[in-house]
Parts: sequence; C-alpha cells; structure tokens
Amino acid sequence: MLSLKLPQLLQVHQIPRVFWEDGIMSGYRHPTSSALDCVLSSFQMTNETVNIWTHFLPTWFPELESPGLSKVLRTAAFAYPFLFDNLPLFYRLGLCWGRTYSCEQEALSSSHGYHLLCALLTGFLFASHLPERLAPGRFDYIGHSHQLFHICAVLGTHFQLEAVLSDMGSRQAWLAMQEPPLGLQGTVATLGLAVIGNLLIIAAFTTSLLRAPGTCPLLQGGLPEGGSQAKKQ
Repeated sequence: MLSLKLPQLLQVHQIPRVFWEDGIMSGYRHPTSSALDCVLSSFQMTNETVNIWTHFLPTWFPELESPGLSKVLRTAAFAYPFLFDNLPLFYRLGLCWGRTYSCEQEALSSSHGYHLLCALLTGFLFASHLPERLAPGRFDYIGHSHQLFHICAVLGTHFQLEAVLSDMGSRQAWLAMQEPPLGLQGTVATLGLAVIGNLLIIAAFTTSLLRAPGTCPLLQGGLPEGGSQAKKQ
C-alpha cells in the first residue's frame, strides 16, 4: 500500500536566519520543501498550521531579498483596505463631532466599536510579536501573535459586516433620498474595475517572480552561520 511520511520539522537553528520568527523556536518546515511536503504539512502540527487553516491568501511580497520592504508591503496590504472600507464611517464620525450632522436618530452601531477595537488589536499583534517575544518557544504551535492576529481579523470582519447590515436597516430611507440607486450598469462597471485592478497586481508580481534567479543563495546555504555551533551547545 502507498504510505506517506509527514515532513520532518526543524528547530530555529536548523534553518537560514531569513526565515526566523521572533520568539518561535520550533515547528519550522524545511525551506526547500517539495510541493507534496507543503500539502502534507497542512495536516500536521507546525508553527504555520493554524495560519494556513485560518486564511488562504495567495502572496507574492520579496521576502528573501528585502525582508523590511516585505514587512511594509504586508502591513500596507491590511492597512489600505481597512482605511478605504472605513472612509464613510470616519467621514460620518467627523460630521457628528463637528456638529454639522445630527447623529441622534442614526446612532452608530455598537458593532462599529467592536470592529475598530478588533482592528487595533490586529495591528498591535502583527507589529509586537506578543506573547512569543516574552516567552520564546512556549507559543510555537498554539497562541503566537500571528494566530491571534488572524482570529482578531476574522472577528473584526464579522463585526464590520454586522455594522453594515445595521446601517442598511437604519439608514436605508435617508440614503435613498440622498443618492439615486447605482443600478446594474454601475455595479458591473465597479466590479469590472476591481477585477482588472487585481489582475494587474497579480501580473506585475508574477512577472517579477519569473524574472528572479532560478537559485537563491539563502535557500542553498543550509545552516546559517553559527547554527551548527548552536546545535552542539
């Protein structure tokens, strides 16, 4: 019978330094894992298993060549849609605080507050690497910041959708008086622009990926400097 062997997991000193995560000491996959190993690792407990199953987003960001830039791009990938999606809410809050608009009959839903709180927690966890930074090795599999970051992001999305539904119910009549309905043509045009924009982004990063060298010295170098000594100690 065909038997599949789960990939071997590595300690932090057994992989190149570019793949190290602050406070995560074990549960790493091999940096040159085959496609089959990557699939199989989704069904074993690694320090990425919870992340894999809490979201599935295709990413192409230059991690090996420019880890600092990659961090900025990944942060912007979450910050930009958050700001864009909440511009109407911030505008509305500004009108309320400036007393140019009455919010008594159309009070903000409590879901808006929960959503903003989850968003702040998401950003804090992503940037702080807590709690694993305080106790390296204790949260390698369960409870590290990236997992908590995913959970807060999911909860924030839930409360955001609840807030939108609440706004639609309480402000539908007012909105209908202010603006004419968008209609099918406008909806299709907006959707088409979004699809074209996403395709352009995918094409740009795919092209840069295809132009990258076939071999990367960081992946071919084996143990980082000092790794073998650390293992012996």
